[in-house]
Amino acid sequence: MGPVLAGVLQLLALIAALALVHKPLGAYMAKVYTSDKHRRVEKWIYKGIGADPDTQMRWPAYLRGVLAFSAVGVLFLYLLQRLQGHLPGSLGFAAIDPDQAFNTAASFVSNTNWQSYYGEQAMGHVVQTAGLAVQNFVSAAVGMAVAVALVRGFARSRTGELGNFWADLVRGVVRVLVPIAVVGALVLVACGVIQNFSGIHEVGQFMGGTQQWNGGAVASQEVIKELGTNGGGYFNANSAHPFENPTPFTNLFEIFLILLIPFSITRTFGLMVGSVKQGYAILATMATIWVGFVALMMWTEFAHRGTAFELAGGAMEGKEVRFGIGGSSIFAVSTTLTSTGAVDSFHSSFTGLGGGITMLGMMLGEIAPGGAGSGLYGMLIMAIIAVFIAGLMVGRTPEYLGKKIGSREIKLAACYILVTPALVLVLTAFAMALPTPAHSMTNSGAHGFSEILYAYTSGANNNGSAFAGLNADTQWFNTTIGLAMLLGRFLPMVFVLALAGSLAEQKPVPETAGTLRTDKPLYTGLLVGAIIIITGLTYFPALALGPLAEGLA
Repeated sequence: MGPVLAGVLQLLALIAALALVHKPLGAYMAKVYTSDKHRRVEKWIYKGIGADPDTQMRWPAYLRGVLAFSAVGVLFLYLLQRLQGHLPGSLGFAAIDPDQAFNTAASFVSNTNWQSYYGEQAMGHVVQTAGLAVQNFVSAAVGMAVAVALVRGFARSRTGELGNFWADLVRGVVRVLVPIAVVGALVLVACGVIQNFSGIHEVGQFMGGTQQWNGGAVASQEVIKELGTNGGGYFNANSAHPFENPTPFTNLFEIFLILLIPFSITRTFGLMVGSVKQGYAILATMATIWVGFVALMMWTEFAHRGTAFELAGGAMEGKEVRFGIGGSSIFAVSTTLTSTGAVDSFHSSFTGLGGGITMLGMMLGEIAPGGAGSGLYGMLIMAIIAVFIAGLMVGRTPEYLGKKIGSREIKLAACYILVTPALVLVLTAFAMALPTPAHSMTNSGAHGFSEILYAYTSGANNNGSAFAGLNADTQWFNTTIGLAMLLGRFLPMVFVLALAGSLAEQKPVPETAGTLRTDKPLYTGLLVGAIIIITGLTYFPALALGPLAEGLA
């Protein structure tokens, strides 16, 4: 079997698996977020945190819950890292430096999971499990809760109530993430991923000496790292490490986990707004972009010309032989089109155009299918922009799901799509203009520029993957990327929840002959086009200086 055919078969198997679970998981999540009953363990949690899960919240109260919970998470994780040297199970590792502790706390609470440290050489068992792994669960649940709040904004009318943040958060963890994570961890352990609390030990001979490795609860963290679209690896090599991702099957299974909730939650959306067809339209938009990016990535990596590349069957530098071009391409596209950031290969070693594809996937806003929850609310914002454009073309007040898109709604949507590009481009410009940040670049020219552009794109879009080659463990990058992650996560949530509240207060608009049918292929095509064009106009100059210049050289 040739490598191209193997890659295509992996893609088809992945699509079949996702299609198989789309309906049951999407329907289950709809029941979770619309149920009025609380499980016993959930009642214990509510009592412990002093929350009333039956109290309905307007958008300011919902937002306060999101920000307060996340602020406490940042503080707790920061202190846990700073006190690591005094904690049991620290494996002898010292406390994390203040700037790096801030960066890591901001990273994991914002669902970015950017890592400027070597995991196996910096974090002990307590920080990994009680700190990082816990945030993998709750940060994903926060994104899902905000998405559900926006869906309620479309589904409800003449009320500003969006549900209860604490109930949505707890249900997302207890009823959705934990059960799937338990099953997924058992699968990974059965396939060779390690799960223990062993200390540091020496292994074999390595270039005339021994190599040190430490164990850890890797399988349990690996599964939620992918399922919650988090991405932070137990080891520095991330999902290229054999302890995290040992076989081609585990590689495909981890990609499946990455895409599972973002694709399935579109059915949750359709059921909650009372139109499954609307969910399918969003799903079709996401799937079209994802499949197109995978096909383009495979083409660039398999077709790269040169004797060495042709003998290897493609551009194999930086890729694991056990995964090959096909598996690495699917993983790279899936992890950058979602907010995952896990890597099974090094994106810096991809072809110039291939590296540009990974960057462009993040620049789209990670909405195809995007992160757990964040992908859905990002795509719904783009859907509002698309109906506004359509309204301008026909001279009609735009409507979406029976709600008028007026000046307030379009201003909030516009603010949402402008925040992240502003963070990326402004911080990249400062990093290139100042003398010190440029010293962190391994490469010069277009590739060196891509290293910095990728870092801020990854941070502000809450992706977390790295282009490799950039020394990001400096005070400048730890601080600025940390700020980019926090602002890139929570500022958009402000606009999403404000939009949800505005929509929930409206009364439904009856459908007429002039209403744009947003559940038809024509609208799906319009939405795909709007996403590509808006992103292209925003980022094309920066891409032209980096990956495009390198790829066309």
